[in-house]
Amino acid sequence: MMTAVTYFSEMLGIDYEGQDCSAARALELVGERWNLLILRDAIFRRTTQFNVFQRSLGVATNILTKRLERFVQTGLMQGPIDGHYHLTDKGRDFAGVVAALTAWGDRWVSPGPVDFVEGKTGNLVVSRLVRLEDGAEVASADVAVRRRTAEERQAASASASA
Repeated sequence: MMTAVTYFSEMLGIDYEGQDCSAARALELVGERWNLLILRDAIFRRTTQFNVFQRSLGVATNILTKRLERFVQTGLMQGPIDGHYHLTDKGRDFAGVVAALTAWGDRWVSPGPVDFVEGKTGNLVVSRLVRLEDGAEVASADVAVRRRTAEERQAASASASA
């Protein structure tokens, strides 16, 4: 049986230990204040330097230092290398989360100033829930959860590690 790994939950002041949930595990990595915005800037603005993050976001330097150190410790970033922090594949893969959260905010809070586009063509891109078998879009109201078998969970863990 796979053991859940807890990252820095004591620093968050929130105990997710009792939650057997990938979303809870992910929040332990990215759920603190400023984390989403730091990752947004690293992914979409290509920000890599401490002082540029600080100037862009207005976050206190001690908080920014802790957040960047945690991103390095948890494998979201590498660095600092010559004063630059670089996203890992794990960090770059967070782009879809930021895009989905932005789309939700545009719809339900207030439209923001950006659209997400394919870099090469400039064509709009969107996050959608799709059926794995055929790529057909699925409405959020039609999405349910089912518990994975031990074998499915082990396979998912193996593919995530690859």
